[in-house]
Amino acid sequence: MSGEPLQRRELTVAAVERLGAYHLLRIADSAGPEPLAGQFAMLAAAEGWGGGQDERPFLPRALSIARRQDGQTLFLLEDVGPGTARLCALQPGERVLSLGPLGNGFTPPHDGRRALLAGGGVGIAPLAILQDQLPGTATALLGFRGSSHAPGAALLRDAVIATDDGSQGHRGTVTELLAAELESGPDAVVYACGPAGMLESVRALCEQAGVPAQLALEAPMACGFGACHGCVVPIRGGGYSRVCVDGPVIDACRLERVDEHAGAPA
Repeated sequence: MSGEPLQRRELTVAAVERLGAYHLLRIADSAGPEPLAGQFAMLAAAEGWGGGQDERPFLPRALSIARRQDGQTLFLLEDVGPGTARLCALQPGERVLSLGPLGNGFTPPHDGRRALLAGGGVGIAPLAILQDQLPGTATALLGFRGSSHAPGAALLRDAVIATDDGSQGHRGTVTELLAAELESGPDAVVYACGPAGMLESVRALCEQAGVPAQLALEAPMACGFGACHGCVVPIRGGGYSRVCVDGPVIDACRLERVDEHAGAPA
């Protein structure tokens, strides 16, 4: 990113929609910077952001930008901890504090390669805005735990779904869908976001097939701009990269593996 440093801004919740187990948070932001697909924002509720009057406030939560639409920025959330619980409970008219867009986004395919989008759970969010921004058609393969989470697929167009329990779509994993797509032709670039185990499977699969892949890593963050070094990941050949400023999108070939990232509850 270039230009002047971003400042945390106070914005208003325009609407909250339910997509099964997920909450789709719409924040009014007509004057905000236009994000690249794969970038994120650090969000916090302006009020009630903490465990109580005598307790410290929560850290802001890093959330992928799911879409820019009609002067609104959209985020996909699941209630999995105290911070996300408060964000999921927001109502229209309430205020949020937002810092973003942050980080590096996806790079469009070149050399005539087709785009394959592979997402798992709430990690489908950055693939929605990527599908919006890519020219032409991008195949979307999405994996969910079961029928309560599968409605999240409505965020993308014409998605092919896999569920762990077989309640919707293919019974199995999204990487099984991806493997079948790659067998039909390796002339692709894979764009993926989801849990670490899924991303490691995507990384290994694409390495074996000789297909380039860009992975949007998920990691708990305290600052979002590289100061705390709390989100570092090991890089192939030694050393570390910070997910917040060197990513969150990182070429899979730079990673030896994708590990579960320890951090604070969401």
